[in-house]
Amino acid sequence: MTAALYPTTIRHIRRTPLQNEFTYRSYSWFVDLADLPVLPRVLRPFAVFSAADHLGDPEQSIRSNVATYLATQGIDDDGGRVTMLASGRVLGHVFNPLSLFWCHRTDGSLAAVIAEVHNTYGERHCYLLNPDESGRATTGKAFYVSPFNDVSGNYEMRVPEPAERLKVAITLHRDGQAPFIATMAGHRLPATTRNVVRMITAIPVAPLRAAAQIRWQGVKLWMRRLPVRTRPHHESQEAVR
Repeated sequence: MTAALYPTTIRHIRRTPLQNEFTYRSYSWFVDLADLPVLPRVLRPFAVFSAADHLGDPEQSIRSNVATYLATQGIDDDGGRVTMLASGRVLGHVFNPLSLFWCHRTDGSLAAVIAEVHNTYGERHCYLLNPDESGRATTGKAFYVSPFNDVSGNYEMRVPEPAERLKVAITLHRDGQAPFIATMAGHRLPATTRNVVRMITAIPVAPLRAAAQIRWQGVKLWMRRLPVRTRPHHESQEAVR
């Protein structure tokens, strides 16, 4: 599989107890973990894929760590293809609120999807998903992400593997309501040198920009007196941290 880039529009919608909505532009990489892209030397600092930025042992490969995590969940990794949608490290900076891994069997069928979530406190959590044919899956919320949401409720995730179009959506359901929705949409570009340069010039230092915009929205919600929820202690999952 040839690596691809997806220029994306990311949208956050908060419906209750206050209404707030914002969008920002970014871009994501879609890669085969067995064949990570190697850019020309001058561009390499703009797309680093490091195991330290994802689940598992930073001394191992991302692909190996995915296999280890699957084993802890009772899923045998038979060596099939694993694809990842994530942001690379740019000039030493990384911000991956959500990384997705599509784990295939050797016959090409989908064994599982891993949704790896990071918060702004340096913590991470993995949700193991078994989506239906449309890419839809549900899972209980088990990780503190926003200071304005506790860990109650369930996620409905729509995570079809990207093709020409990328469409990912996460909806938080709680008490018969959907207080928060996040979507990411984009179109596929081959990861040519020209397209990489286009992305890093159109959206320079994308991880810092995204992190700053999300934090600024948090400040605005705090100024509107939206209650802050206490962050509970997070127990690291086996093979994740």
